[in-house]
Amino acid sequence: MLELAWSVGGFLVAIGVLVAFHEFGHYWVARRCGVKVLRYSLGFGKPVWTHRAKDGVEWVVSALPLGGYVKMLDEREGEVPAHERHLAFNTQTVGKRALIVVAGPLFNFLLAIAFYWIVFVVGVEGVKPILAEPPVASAAAKAGLHAGDTILRVGDKDIATWNTLRTELIDRVFDGRPLALDVRGHDGVARHLRLDLAGVRVDPEYLFDDLGLNAFQPDIPPKLAEVVRGDPADNAGFQAGDLLLSCNGTPLTSWLQWANWLRAHPGEVVKVQVQRGAQTLTLNVILGRGEHGIGKFGARVEVPPDLWQDLRAEDRLAPAEALPAAVRHTGQMSWLTLKMLWRMVLGDVSIRNVSGPIQIAQVAGFSAQVGLVPFLAFMAIVSISLGVLNLLPVPLLDGGHLLYYAVEAVKGSPLSERALEMGQRLGLTFLVALMGLAFYNDIARLLN
Repeated sequence: MLELAWSVGGFLVAIGVLVAFHEFGHYWVARRCGVKVLRYSLGFGKPVWTHRAKDGVEWVVSALPLGGYVKMLDEREGEVPAHERHLAFNTQTVGKRALIVVAGPLFNFLLAIAFYWIVFVVGVEGVKPILAEPPVASAAAKAGLHAGDTILRVGDKDIATWNTLRTELIDRVFDGRPLALDVRGHDGVARHLRLDLAGVRVDPEYLFDDLGLNAFQPDIPPKLAEVVRGDPADNAGFQAGDLLLSCNGTPLTSWLQWANWLRAHPGEVVKVQVQRGAQTLTLNVILGRGEHGIGKFGARVEVPPDLWQDLRAEDRLAPAEALPAAVRHTGQMSWLTLKMLWRMVLGDVSIRNVSGPIQIAQVAGFSAQVGLVPFLAFMAIVSISLGVLNLLPVPLLDGGHLLYYAVEAVKGSPLSERALEMGQRLGLTFLVALMGLAFYNDIARLLN
């Protein structure tokens, strides 16, 4: 129940802030362009709170918090008095209308820059980019990478944490060119290597397996700290404090060894020997099937409090340095989002990567529980996604309106009513299909 509360609360805060800022962009620029705004609504449906300001704008919070809108004076939506016709949206020049429309996504990008600036100034905690032993014949092994190597630089980008490394690799793999890496071995000697991307799939789901790049994991004793109620471990009688000794007769020396084994054996019946206090017990567990079909046990390992101390890293910038870094990172993530969408169209990236409100709510709740900085970083990513999505040339989206205005500027007159109606139908079909796919993926993840 607490998990659900975090997810719902985090989702409402994130979507509320991002949508409000997006719509405020439309509102603010419309007022600056001399257009009369009638209503600013956060959410759709029945109003739950209304306030009419002195300037006549009606501020509304509506029941369905999955969007918002700014209603402007417009001859196409109702009768406009002659003395206010110059204030109507549809009577403005193409340039002004385009500026009002593009302001929403632009404000999303500006908000992402602000969030990233705060994140970079406060500091991003993460894990040092130290590698585990790459699988034999993987791209990393062929490049000469070994266990204990620390990635210092990818191309001209300094790497401070594993998260930075992941983002940089996902971004650069689309180019298909070999990557220049600067690494430092566990012996302290620096090396310059080239990572060949031939045959590496660009889908993030498979990318790091194909590369053979995995984060170094310190040995953790396979002792249970918590058993998830209703999961396979709980059903088999495992308890917090149990130390796993063997699996089907094979001794277990670390939690990673156990985790790697169970992932590859979903649905199997496993005989596990455990030490519980002074007792040695043998328990039979039927492994479940988790996300992507991997084996599921349902327990959390007991982690020594100082285990990760030497692996922690922090990426922090001075306020003056953080601003250009935030601008660059927002641009990088925006371009990466576009490249991912295009690769989905080409079939190189699975449409399973499309997430809907359920998945967004889960990530929002998790990041909010971790802390303010992870939550702001999460909101920055979603804000960028909203900005990019709204700029797609799809009718009903801001990008669709910009496409209409571009055609109008070229031909010298607005599109016909019939063309607009056809565009609306196509846009609605696309958005319904996209939402259906997103909900399907979310539900499939829950069922798994």
